[in-house]
Amino acid sequence: MQRFFFVGIGGAGMSGIAHMLLRQGFSVAGSDSQASAVTEALTQAGAKVSIGHDSGFVLPGDAVILTDAIDLEESPEVRDAGAHACPLFRRSQVLGWLLRNKRVIAVTGTHGKTTTTGLVASALVAVGLDPTAVVGAEVPEFGGPIRFGEGEFAVVEACEAYDSLHDISPEIVVLTNLEPDHLDFHGDWDTLRTSMRRFVANAETLVYCTEDGGAAEMAASFEKKKIGYSSQGWDSPESQPMRMPGRHNWLNAQAAVAVATLLGGEKSAALHAVQDYAGAERRLQLIREGDIAVIDDYAHHPTEIAASLEAVRTRYAGRRLVVVFQPHLYSRTADFLTEFARTLSVADLLILTDIYPAREAPMPGMSAARIAELATCEVHYVPSRHRLPFEVRRLVEPGDVVVAMGAGNISEFAPAFVRELDRPANPQLVVLYGGDSAEREVSLHSGRAVAAALSDRYSVRLVDATEMLLGQGDVSQLIGSNRPDLAVLTIHGNRAEDGAIQGFLELLGIPYTGSGIQASAMAMDKEETKRILRAAGLPVPRGVQLTVADTDVTQLVLREVGGTEWVVKPNAQGSTIGVTFVSDPGELQAAIAKGLHYDSSVLVEERLRGMEISTPVLGDRALTPVEIAPTNGKDYDFESKYTPGATEEICPARLPEETLARAQELALLTHQQLGCRGVTRTDMIITKDGPVILEINTIPGMTPTSLVPKSAATAGMPFDELCQWIVEDGLKKYAR
Repeated sequence: MQRFFFVGIGGAGMSGIAHMLLRQGFSVAGSDSQASAVTEALTQAGAKVSIGHDSGFVLPGDAVILTDAIDLEESPEVRDAGAHACPLFRRSQVLGWLLRNKRVIAVTGTHGKTTTTGLVASALVAVGLDPTAVVGAEVPEFGGPIRFGEGEFAVVEACEAYDSLHDISPEIVVLTNLEPDHLDFHGDWDTLRTSMRRFVANAETLVYCTEDGGAAEMAASFEKKKIGYSSQGWDSPESQPMRMPGRHNWLNAQAAVAVATLLGGEKSAALHAVQDYAGAERRLQLIREGDIAVIDDYAHHPTEIAASLEAVRTRYAGRRLVVVFQPHLYSRTADFLTEFARTLSVADLLILTDIYPAREAPMPGMSAARIAELATCEVHYVPSRHRLPFEVRRLVEPGDVVVAMGAGNISEFAPAFVRELDRPANPQLVVLYGGDSAEREVSLHSGRAVAAALSDRYSVRLVDATEMLLGQGDVSQLIGSNRPDLAVLTIHGNRAEDGAIQGFLELLGIPYTGSGIQASAMAMDKEETKRILRAAGLPVPRGVQLTVADTDVTQLVLREVGGTEWVVKPNAQGSTIGVTFVSDPGELQAAIAKGLHYDSSVLVEERLRGMEISTPVLGDRALTPVEIAPTNGKDYDFESKYTPGATEEICPARLPEETLARAQELALLTHQQLGCRGVTRTDMIITKDGPVILEINTIPGMTPTSLVPKSAATAGMPFDELCQWIVEDGLKKYAR
């Protein structure tokens, strides 16, 4: 038996046809970009479903079925079909063939097709006609987009886009309305009207809305039996309440009752059925009720938007209306730009995201931002739909009604937004550690210590950033349902303290601890830090920045820096990485070369003799300075800093009170001048003239030998409370 292969089998329309073929005993296969409940149901029903689009799925002899949205030039399945000489069919052609033995009731029109198809089918079920129904969306009470009936009638949604409705042979046409749309295909309004007139002419009976100008125009030229319906057909929606809100749905229901009575059904039975009809997926579908209601709607044309928002306003009178809208097609956005802005401006708060292109290439000068410019309500533009759930969450308030609207992948927003609203009250934390700088091992210790300190109070996951990005190439631990409320940063060195990891988290929309991108980048650049502090009148060492280690550097250092001893260090690395202490001018070139192994530039600074101290800052207060005293008179290098027992760390530093106070003042000023947040640590040398600032660390170490925990403990803040303060400061920064 010939096999039918569906390209895009997981779509509502395609999956329905696949189920119809399976029910009639045909062999069915197909591919789709992602697995879903729909593809799983097809597999269980006997279809062979492949996830992804690739060559090798289509076999010789297959009949290949395509949606109109398929790019024929790019599809590997279409290429294989051509290579195997397989016939290609549109979905609508197969549907027409499957319905060849049914009396077809085709529901068409610019708006309301899906809802009206479901309403007509429900009415016919109620009057005992047991119809088959083919709907363009999932219908919960049908168990999917298809209802299989044993009766002689089939109720079918017939779309005017791509003229696919001409593949259906109707006995009865239900025309809800007609106005310009899908002009990217039809070209102009006259061509669309001509197409619809030709389709309607094939029917024996036309059921149409007399209140719509386009539908009335089609009826005027129709020469066979026609039945008009209007808002005067039966009592008002207030006296005949429906489960689906809105006067437009009340009007659609009249079409269904008109068809049922036309076929001899009892009007009261049909009326009760349409009143109780709950609707199709994404047709004013209530996703969440409560303090913040969430509604998902397919409306993507100004007329549809106006009708849906009027229905929501009526149903939720007195509550703030928040609309999240994704325009569908560049051409439609251009055609109805002012109309979109006007109809959407009835919202109290409008959030726009970028246009869903579907089959179109971007149109120069056309963006959802154009709608935002014309809107007269409060509006926010969020270009990436992936950011919508957490961006909208920040904007909503108790009592709001949030309506997601559009025909594209905005369908993903409502369930994702509900998950955001229902996130656990206890913050979910990710401790990012590791990294790929020379301080990786130190960061591993910091991350583990911080995670252990926080685990009793929060839900904590440890994630090695470098393994995640470069090893696994998978950020699923940070997005979707795994998205943390806060990333706790314990990665030291470059690509961490320089703003890189902060930028990555900003792209993902994940709040993080500590300083932002700009402050981190400036603080990591030691020369830039000195320039800013020097301009503010703060004391810093003399020095010069170099990018090469050649024979001229000695004279340059002697001329620009002076002195007889120097410190050579990479410009943008950790405070002890690649550092050399030089007292012989002849050793400068080698020390500079060593520093350039770690960075593209080095600093050569005058070596200031005196006590080295480090002063932490927590937010707006400086902690007690810590004295750094390497044992055996050694210099304070990487080994001395991180080897337990190699350095004595004395807190408070053994200095006069006025010197301690001055060090705290300078640390706080440094923190503020660079625009830092959270915890920083500023290193200084105490000279005979007072403290001189060496550098600032924006993600200080949090190991057992680290200086910030030691200073915090002296101030009466144990390690677990320090870690908790860092978390609460990060959450406060993002107004959690």
